[in-house]
Amino acid sequence: MTPHPAMAKSIAFLAANWHAQPSLQAAARIVGLGPDHFERQFKAACGITPKRFVQHLTLAHAKAALRAETSVLDAALAAGLSGPSRLHDLFVAAEAVTPGSFKAKGRGLDLVWGVHDGPFGPMVVALSGRGLVWLGFVDPADDPLLGPSTDYPLARWRRDDAATALAAAHAFAWAEGDTAPLRLHVRGTAFQLKVWQALLRLEPAERVAYGGLAARLGEPRAARAVGRAVGANRLALIIPCHRVLQASAAVEGYRWGSARKAALLAWEAAAAG
Repeated sequence: MTPHPAMAKSIAFLAANWHAQPSLQAAARIVGLGPDHFERQFKAACGITPKRFVQHLTLAHAKAALRAETSVLDAALAAGLSGPSRLHDLFVAAEAVTPGSFKAKGRGLDLVWGVHDGPFGPMVVALSGRGLVWLGFVDPADDPLLGPSTDYPLARWRRDDAATALAAAHAFAWAEGDTAPLRLHVRGTAFQLKVWQALLRLEPAERVAYGGLAARLGEPRAARAVGRAVGANRLALIIPCHRVLQASAAVEGYRWGSARKAALLAWEAAAAG
């Protein structure tokens, strides 16, 4: 959808001046609207508020600075923020991880992993001291550590199938209906966490389209963003992203294969029936 010309003008203004952290009033003046009316028009056209748009621009710049080995203070100043505390607040609001953790890429983190047989083939299980980090299917020809290590490339990885066996059994039992507490250590944006929490509320035999899930979150225009969040899930079975279907009900777009997704859905339907 092409934004209204006034909104396109405001987007150009915010994109050019994000470093100054322009206020809602300043952005509204550019298009000759009152702040409240402008915010409503902007969200209707773009799907997010002007403040959120500036946050995304700021966060992208901060991430680039952190990846380039800039100090947290320098990154905060380069991103137009007053200091590290402001940068920390931005990361917590938008990423649910601290800027130091994002930059570390797992440095200093000890992770244990193992491969275990599950109901739908071998699965890689990875644990941190805080809980389950990764639970994903793996095919025989694949490097089982490739997926988990991509998220935490600088972590210290140690394979210990015996150490992860209990967690694997607990995870499979949980997927089959055991409601005993399961500790998860997920890494995602605030929006991704919101989507994953919505997935956890789905009943086992419940199916939902991306647009329907977006509507449940109060973001009916955010179907694509919801789709990206669903695709970013790293805990198969536990966070049931396989229950989300295309609008046509097609069984596609599953990280671990459409055939496996169809099998999971059939298994759940049979159990519920």
